[in-house]
Amino acid sequence: MARLGLWLIVAILALREVAVVLGTPRGERLTDLETWVGPDGVLHVKGSLYDSTEFTGTPFGGLVLKPLTRAAEQALGWGWTFGTLLLVVVLGLVAARALPQPVSRRTSLLAAPVAISLLMLSLPVRNTLYLGQTSIMPVLLVLLGCFAVRGERASGVLIGVAAALQPTLLLFTPLLWFTGRRRAALSTGATSAVCTAVAWVAMPSDSYTYWVHHMAGVGLGGRADDLGNQSLHGALLRLGLTGPLEIVLFLLLGAGVAVLAVRRAVRYAHDGQLLLAVAITGCAAIVVSPTAWQHQLLWVLLAVVGQVGRRASDRYVWPVAIVLVMTLPAKMMVPDKLILHPLRADLVLLAAIATAAVVPFLSRASPYWQTPVPTQYADKVPARFRHIPLVPFLRRVISRPNLLFELLLIRVTYYAYAQIRLAAAGGSNSAGRVTAEEHGEEIHSVERALGIDIEHWANHAVVQVDWLRGFFDFYYESFHFGVPLAILAVLYWRRPVDYRWARTAIGFATVFALIGFWLYPLAPPRLMPGLGFIDTVHGPQDFTQPDYGTLTELTNQYAAMPSLHFGWSLWCGLVILILAPRWWMKALGLLHPLFTVTAIVVTGNHWVLDAVGGAAVVGAGFAVTYLFQGPRARAVTAQAEEVSSDSRAPVKDRTPS
Repeated sequence: MARLGLWLIVAILALREVAVVLGTPRGERLTDLETWVGPDGVLHVKGSLYDSTEFTGTPFGGLVLKPLTRAAEQALGWGWTFGTLLLVVVLGLVAARALPQPVSRRTSLLAAPVAISLLMLSLPVRNTLYLGQTSIMPVLLVLLGCFAVRGERASGVLIGVAAALQPTLLLFTPLLWFTGRRRAALSTGATSAVCTAVAWVAMPSDSYTYWVHHMAGVGLGGRADDLGNQSLHGALLRLGLTGPLEIVLFLLLGAGVAVLAVRRAVRYAHDGQLLLAVAITGCAAIVVSPTAWQHQLLWVLLAVVGQVGRRASDRYVWPVAIVLVMTLPAKMMVPDKLILHPLRADLVLLAAIATAAVVPFLSRASPYWQTPVPTQYADKVPARFRHIPLVPFLRRVISRPNLLFELLLIRVTYYAYAQIRLAAAGGSNSAGRVTAEEHGEEIHSVERALGIDIEHWANHAVVQVDWLRGFFDFYYESFHFGVPLAILAVLYWRRPVDYRWARTAIGFATVFALIGFWLYPLAPPRLMPGLGFIDTVHGPQDFTQPDYGTLTELTNQYAAMPSLHFGWSLWCGLVILILAPRWWMKALGLLHPLFTVTAIVVTGNHWVLDAVGGAAVVGAGFAVTYLFQGPRARAVTAQAEEVSSDSRAPVKDRTPS
């Protein structure tokens, strides 16, 4: 049933890709393919393929594509798209068969649909399908040559053709040579040379332009310093290095990565992990290529097969990180902060470098390969009700969770939170203004009926006292994110079991709040025309403008119910109240939600009932955490420290470096 379900997911993903590509208007889809084979495409016109710099393939690639021009033009949508999807399926099947042995029957049954699904979701494949590129073919040829065909000569021929299409794949020649497949290595080099020579004979002018004038394709396509170029050359240019210095650094660093990657790949190949060795070599080819565009980065995804970490709880971190990097845009993974811009611009490149030269993948000879350090769980705490916890396998782990995974989780969750919060207003801050104002009138009426409509009085009272207004403005803007993150950091370091409990509770509370934003867009007091509120934080608004609520492109200003400003501060206060060892710490922790609820009301950013809604979602977050995982586990910090120390203790193994 699991296998059938996974194959159903594969079918759904394939249909989705077909719908996205063919649903895009003609002229906006398959743009690269259109550039090649359209009525005025470079494969039609007389003269050099590279006159317009639009065609970035090798002359041999142009020679192969030219006979297919008429057929490709006639089937520019359906034929090319379905053909590419078929290649993806074959690639996934070959990769699944290439997993390092031994594998369980369950793994062998599920590997193929999982591999194909990951390929379908990956940005390189989606980019290839959308643009109409041919970059899947070199990867498939290499995998077929390494794992599918019999005979070293046939294997070398396939890899040689791949190298003729993408020259940096000649890095597979030393991998084949030093792993004992010397006939395959010689065949690879000879095939690549023959294909290139045939292209020289058939297209001498184009070959001269590509290999000499453009120095193996440098300068073709988009600008080399464009964010889409995830090669080392592109990264150095983005750092501001140009001229001879950049060229020397590129050659030296590229050569160093290539040598180290081939050495590591040879060791892992001898260790029985040939698919990982292929991934490492492919990542090195990305690094040393003058240009490595989005559709050429599929090699990084193959590195998901590598095992990293001695603890059982760490085993999923590397594959999760690779899948996230290869399926989500970099802006989702890295915050838009100036200091992080180099990381954000070169995230896939850094993943390729890490795969090729840095990450200490486990050897199959390591004692941790089959038997990693087991996960230690805290003692079970009896629950008040019989069927709690509902999910008993979510027991409290004593050791700290992997920091990389936690940072990825927090970042991706926050990005999703921001996008959903924005989408709740119809995709922009000004959309849904009428509905939000109607809900604002409803909330105001309910508060007047209950006698708690104190917002206007509190707002105008604080405005009269400059230092008080300044204090609450500063408090509103400064502590919303900082205090929860600080508490999570302290718990992560000092109380890992309690960290998991607290993190889960605030996660559920945020999910419930997002549902509230979506179902009930609400204008805060400061954005309600005619009520006379003073926006102390953002300044006066021009209520005559249709989009007057648009203060920023990143935040939905009508996501007021429930108030996460108060909700998160209440979560902070409750966590401190429950966990702090001293009474004065508990009292100090409760001041934060008190100051926050005052700040959100006096600055005109929330209604009193918004704070009630924030308290409700926090209570629901703790309740659902209790329902799923049971009571909070009591674990001795020293025990957690001891387990963490044991898991980091050095053990002699034979992991290739």
